[in-house]
Amino acid sequence: MDEASFQPDYFAGTVPPAPGGVHAVAPGVYWLRMPMPMALDHINLWLLEDGEGWTIVDCGLCNDTTRQAWEQVFEQHLQGRPVRRVVCTHLHPDHVGLADWLCRRWNAPLLMTQGEYLSARIIGAGLPPTDTAGLVEHFRVHGAQPAHLQALRARGNLYMQLVPSLPLTFQRLEAGQRLRIGAAEWQVIEGGGHSPEHAALWCSQQRLLIAGDLLLPRISTNVSVYPMEPESDALGRYLRSLDRFDALDAQTQVLPSHGLPFRGVHSRVRQLRAHHAERLLLLLQACAQRALSAADMIPLLFRRELDVHQLGFALGEAIAHAHRLWATGALSRRLDADGIIRFTAEAASDQHREALARAAAGLAMPLGS
Repeated sequence: MDEASFQPDYFAGTVPPAPGGVHAVAPGVYWLRMPMPMALDHINLWLLEDGEGWTIVDCGLCNDTTRQAWEQVFEQHLQGRPVRRVVCTHLHPDHVGLADWLCRRWNAPLLMTQGEYLSARIIGAGLPPTDTAGLVEHFRVHGAQPAHLQALRARGNLYMQLVPSLPLTFQRLEAGQRLRIGAAEWQVIEGGGHSPEHAALWCSQQRLLIAGDLLLPRISTNVSVYPMEPESDALGRYLRSLDRFDALDAQTQVLPSHGLPFRGVHSRVRQLRAHHAERLLLLLQACAQRALSAADMIPLLFRRELDVHQLGFALGEAIAHAHRLWATGALSRRLDADGIIRFTAEAASDQHREALARAAAGLAMPLGS
């Protein structure tokens, strides 16, 4: 199959549940959708039957709209049974924003990996370098324009605004751990790159994968480098995470946080690798012409107008792609006299550059090359 031609099999249909409603996707597993006031305008959440109660997977944004939708779910769909546990796949505000409210509302524990929970506490407290000043400096050294930096300063710590509180305690999830939820057993599949220690959940009995943000049907997962780990190979971590999904059953039904539930896990993984290989090749070609900062790379990777929020994601992702090539030795990195980090590539044939990009993305060269 051509890498670009994959079309998801939307096994649960193409009409998502309305806010406050639920849609059964498997025995004891229900799909919820909550709205978000941004370009990515929704998040999928999951409600799992858990014996005499329920387990919630992911929480939605901390706002009145999402609270009201949850209250409707509680009133109309819980059948008088309590929420026993709240699981968060990772620390991002659309996943953990209402965790404190839900845990207090039901006197239920929060389950997360330690990396996600502690990172959320650090960022939420505004500890350097995760504070506004640290983020601005991180983006400055990668070439962000003064207007972008000023907008970031004016915005302040967005995470503190979107996640005003978190439970003070948590129960740790670990890679490979098995959770008994009702009649089913779910195994934690840990992945990185999008966030520190993202926890997906795999149920082999039902061939179901609650993928969080690690595997989406139509859009690529944002993979960024942040100031607390400024030299990380975040894209390399993400691509290695995809190996774990490649090992799953071909009939796996994927429950993603955005988009529609789908089948086709192996084809989607290969398509994502091809997507990143294409972008890595663009950077190799451009950096062979002149030294580029990560900010210089944004127009190569994103062909649309970006607002301040989107620019932050775009710059983080540009750094991640440059660092993937830097980690493999395909790009060199230097700090210039103006205090900006720039990347360069040596001259090479088109075929050699393509081989470097595909290897960095975890793909072999296609037959006949």
